[in-house]
Amino acid sequence: MRGCLCHFTVKRLYTRPLLALIIYNQRKHVDKTGAPCHGILDRDAVGTRAMYAPRISEDLRQKVMSMLYVGISLDNIIQHHIEAVQGHGGPHNRDDFLTRNDVRNMERVIRNSSHELHVDDECSVKMWVQRHHKHVFFFQDYSVSEPFILVIQTDWQLQQMLHYGNNGLMSFHSTFGSKKLKYPLSTLLVFDSSHNAIPVAWIITSSFVGQFVHKWIGLLAERIRTKDPRWRLSAFLVDNPSFDISTIRENFQCRILLCVWHVRRAWIKNLLKKCYNVEVQQEMFKQLSWILYSSRSSPNSVDTIEEFMQVFVDQCAFMDYFKSQWLPHIELWVTGIRSLPVTTPEPLAAIETYHLRLKSKLFHEQNVNFWPRVDWLIHTLTTEFHSLYWLDQYSMETGYFENLRDDSFSTNAWSQALHIPDVNVMLDEQNLQLAKIISQADRTLAYTIWNPGSEFSLCDCPWSRLGNVCEHVIKLAMVCKSRQVARPLLAAQVYRQALLSLLQNPPDDPLVLEYAIVHATRLQQDIKGLEELSNSGLLQPLPLEVNPHMALNHQLFPRLP
Repeated sequence: MRGCLCHFTVKRLYTRPLLALIIYNQRKHVDKTGAPCHGILDRDAVGTRAMYAPRISEDLRQKVMSMLYVGISLDNIIQHHIEAVQGHGGPHNRDDFLTRNDVRNMERVIRNSSHELHVDDECSVKMWVQRHHKHVFFFQDYSVSEPFILVIQTDWQLQQMLHYGNNGLMSFHSTFGSKKLKYPLSTLLVFDSSHNAIPVAWIITSSFVGQFVHKWIGLLAERIRTKDPRWRLSAFLVDNPSFDISTIRENFQCRILLCVWHVRRAWIKNLLKKCYNVEVQQEMFKQLSWILYSSRSSPNSVDTIEEFMQVFVDQCAFMDYFKSQWLPHIELWVTGIRSLPVTTPEPLAAIETYHLRLKSKLFHEQNVNFWPRVDWLIHTLTTEFHSLYWLDQYSMETGYFENLRDDSFSTNAWSQALHIPDVNVMLDEQNLQLAKIISQADRTLAYTIWNPGSEFSLCDCPWSRLGNVCEHVIKLAMVCKSRQVARPLLAAQVYRQALLSLLQNPPDDPLVLEYAIVHATRLQQDIKGLEELSNSGLLQPLPLEVNPHMALNHQLFPRLP
């Protein structure tokens, strides 16, 4: 009746009667003059039934819902949709006929929705799982023998994981909110082209996430490879050495790197809080890094710990904290650093930005009554928080709504460091105890960085003095690597020391000798793989003072074969 030329022919396949062949003769909903016949672009159809069709697609629904969650008005959503439809040459499908009524319906859904589907939190979570099975990747209810485990991954998160995880880096951000939330939250992160962390899965569990990671990590790897058989990770970051490393390595077939961001942040924040002398803070922070790396300079880390506690015995407040919170677990971390390569400071900045954004969203004072409920955590993550990251990516890809992005989280120290010119860095390669970086905002101001090139570097800029990873620490780490003034990688030192031991004490048994050669060859292959990661900026060089025997090793093995 409106003169629409859109039509198609349906042919039933004789040999396959359950299938039909649809042949479009005209796909566009236009008349003979080329004018649109339906939707918001047709001015004559406003207010008539020609505007409506059964339903919009799930992708468009998710897009509009995300816009509403981040506060974009109905008028702006409709205006943006009109521009997008005009941009691809007019309406082609039902999604192009989005109406104000469609948006109002979604507004009504958001307004009437609630995290509390049942008075009892456990029942409420089960009801959410039943209603949102598309978002639930893995669910295990609590029982006497099994912990509660819920792994959430939306379709959008899966797409981000496929896009940015391929030949990229993926990281755990675990045990967030362990002191405030009913169950701690863990997140799987990937890193986009702007070096920002994107959550691609949330894990809520009543136990330590690494203890039962085998229950779902293999299914996740299988899900990804089902979508793209060629998908591969470059490296996987774990932020706790007690993770089931072998299971992760087996399923993702990639290098496993240790991320010490949680340790660094906890130590520096407590140093700033409990120790008031800046020089003492700097020295204590450097000594703490030596404790973690003591496996290379001492066969027993206990000697390094005792020396640290004796030297700074007068810092009672921090020592009480260190003894109660870290002393029982320090051997675990030392062993982890002995067996796993450590990532560079760059990803730490992106992880930290995600952590701060998550904290600002969940731990607002107005939400204090909801912290004990898991259903509230699930609802907040999958609606408002999810929409923030959707908006970031959509704005980056299309250029729309850039004014609505939160500037405080749109960039991190990693991306900011890339804009600092090398000429601003003042580094004395003969004295690597400290370095300076000239401020870009004020050329008369220079920031001092102690222990440069390490993830335990400390800067005197305002952001770093709050316990955060600043762009000056990141930039200096990049410069140290490019000028090759940092120490060789930990894995390279292990390889060199293994060869030294083999040369100095050759075994008499030919079987033992053959095994040693095979082991050394395997280590050499590992080092080549780690060199590739190092060239991409993902590995952390060892601090300068860690191994006093490095000079001898460097003379004997100046370059890896």
